[in-house]
Amino acid sequence: MPTIISAIPILSILISSGLVGCGPSGARLAAVDYTPLPGDDWKVSTPAEQGLDPRLVAALYDSAGELETLYGLLVIKNGYLVAEGYFNEGTVEQKALLQSASKSYVSALVGIALDQGCLSSVDQRMLDFFPESADQIADPRKAQITIRHMLQMRAGYPDEETDSAYLDALYWGEYLPLIIDFPLVSDPGTEFNYSNLTSNWLAMIVARACDMDLKSYAQKYLFSPMGAEVGDWLQDRDGHYIGSGGIHVTAREAARFGALYLNDGEYEGNQIIPADWVRDSLRTYSENARDYGMSVRFRDMGYGYQWWSARAGDHHFNFAWGHGGQLIVLLDELDMVIVTTADPFFGQHDGQSWKHEKAIMNLVGDFIRSLPKE
Repeated sequence: MPTIISAIPILSILISSGLVGCGPSGARLAAVDYTPLPGDDWKVSTPAEQGLDPRLVAALYDSAGELETLYGLLVIKNGYLVAEGYFNEGTVEQKALLQSASKSYVSALVGIALDQGCLSSVDQRMLDFFPESADQIADPRKAQITIRHMLQMRAGYPDEETDSAYLDALYWGEYLPLIIDFPLVSDPGTEFNYSNLTSNWLAMIVARACDMDLKSYAQKYLFSPMGAEVGDWLQDRDGHYIGSGGIHVTAREAARFGALYLNDGEYEGNQIIPADWVRDSLRTYSENARDYGMSVRFRDMGYGYQWWSARAGDHHFNFAWGHGGQLIVLLDELDMVIVTTADPFFGQHDGQSWKHEKAIMNLVGDFIRSLPKE
């Protein structure tokens, strides 16, 4: 991992501006503007009105201005949009590619499909939904893989980034044959392996079980009920909407999805996702999940149902995470959602992309660490 040049740490800004210890006045932070933009899709407020120290928010946005690839940064507190800013190429209308944060949306669709009866149980077998592949499977362990295993990234398929051939196959985009061709690296249910293919197959299962293409299903039962509209959604070579990272939404729409999870799946009195599914999704099933060394601020990384978990300072949180620095962070104890959108570095997995992604994660981690417990 190359040396990382990250944003100015929030604590350093507070010290240098006189908010902590000795130093010059806080004039620099007082000049930072993070006022939410006009719009009728969010109730707006100020950090102070919602019990959040505005100096900490100003420090966050001052640091954000140092980042070269950050597009959007939003803070929601107690259901109000209290801070919003766009940087570099970002705009309020921009439908950003969420990359792997899309996995958390697919998890929501699994919960909705279960609630509607398209799926009967998370213990249904993966191969039951792929009969064209079942009789070609040589490894009998693959017959044991369940939807639960897939949601938890414990199906046994490999992390594609551990082998260049696996990564090439992922980007080739023909996924059904890989159910057969890709080897298992662990017994189903035993180990965490971050497999993008597993999320792609999970998305196919929802579409097949509900007899509707995934984008249409998501728009009808997830996006429309929360007043959002999904943008482009990447497809594989066979036309399946991919589950590993293809969704485009605005930063405000991503924040609404996060708020939906903070509110136990309810939006404006409408139960969109079952509350028990939200709770099950945000539990930690794998401790010490691989974090790729991406953040020195996010500690104790874990994994639920296509959602990550971590700690920063005194705070535990869940988050959706996509390459380049796409984050939807849920701080349940503070009733807060933090969203970042950024250059997705599509198809680019190198030191440059990881450097910028790490800087964004550390920006958010520094802010979380600065927040007092309530």
